Amino acid sequence: MTRKLIVDTDPGQDDAVAILLALASPAELDVAAIITVAGNVPLALTRVNARKVLELAGRTDIPVYAGCDRPMRRQSVTAEHVHGKTGLDGPDLPEPSMPLQPQHGVDFLIDALRAAAPGTYTLCTLGPLTNIGMALIKAPDIASRIREIVMMGGAYFEVGNITPAAEFNIYVDPEAADVVLRSGIPITMLPLDVTHRALATPARLHAIGALGNQAGRAIAAMLNFSERFDLAKYGWDGAPLHDPNVIAYLLQPDIYEGRQVNVSVELASDLTLGMTVVDYWRITDRPKNVHYIRNVNADAFYGLLTTRIPRLP
Repeated sequence: MTRKLIVDTDPGQDDAVAILLALASPAELDVAAIITVAGNVPLALTRVNARKVLELAGRTDIPVYAGCDRPMRRQSVTAEHVHGKTGLDGPDLPEPSMPLQPQHGVDFLIDALRAAAPGTYTLCTLGPLTNIGMALIKAPDIASRIREIVMMGGAYFEVGNITPAAEFNIYVDPEAADVVLRSGIPITMLPLDVTHRALATPARLHAIGALGNQAGRAIAAMLNFSERFDLAKYGWDGAPLHDPNVIAYLLQPDIYEGRQVNVSVELASDLTLGMTVVDYWRITDRPKNVHYIRNVNADAFYGLLTTRIPRLP
C-alpha cells in the first residue's frame, strides 16, 4: 500500500537527495506536497530549491508551499558554511519555472490534515520543526490526524554538530521541537547517531555519479560539494548523509535498529540549548515518545540509493 507523504524541508543537498529518493519510489511513497522552512539557508532560498529538485525529477505536479521564515522564538541560524550560498551548491540547476503556491505552508498543512481521513498522512521532516510546531499550536486537533512523523533530527551518543551538545535541526528551533515531541504523535527519529553510520565514501559517491542519469549526476555534484566541510571536521573516509535516512527508513525499516524511548529537548541552558536528552537506558519514568534509531546497514542504505535513483530522469 502506498504511503502518502507531506515533506517539510529546508533544502540543503541532503534534503534534495531525500526528496529524490522518495520520488524514485512511487510504488511505496506518494509525495502529496512539499513545505519549506528556514534552516540550512533562509526561506527565500529553500522555497526555490525545493522547486529546483522537483523540476530535476520531472515532478512539477507536486505543489510547493513556503512556511515559516524564522524560528518560533529565536533568531534564525543557517548553515551556508556547509551547504553554500544557495543551499544547493554543486550542480548547476536552473531557476525553477513551476509556481510557488500562494497559501502559507502552515495553513496548507492544517487544511490538508483536516480534509483527509485520520492516519492518511505521514509527515517527513528534514529540517527545523517550526512549521509543524506552529501548526500544532494553531490547530491542536491535527495531532490525532497524523499517521506518524519520521524526522531527521537530534543526537545523543554522537553529540552535536552545530554546538557541542545539539544537532542543527533541533537547535535552530528547540521550542518547536519541544511542541512536537510532547504532541503524542507517533514519532520516529533518525538522529546523528545513525546518520553518522551512513558515510558517503568515495566509492559510494562514484557509484551514484556513474548511474548515467541527470539526477545521479546532480546528487554526486551536491554531495561532493557539501561533504568537504564534514570531511575536514571529522577526518573520516566519507561525510554523513543525513536526511535520506528518513525516506530509506520508510522504504526498508528492516535495515535500521532502534528502540522506543523518551526524548526531551533542553530549552533553558546556554551550554546545552537544543540538546536532545535521550533516555536510552530507560532510567526515568518519562513517557516513551520516540522510536529512536541508532544503527543502519550502510551498504543496504546506499544500495537503495543506487537502485532507486536511476528510475528518475
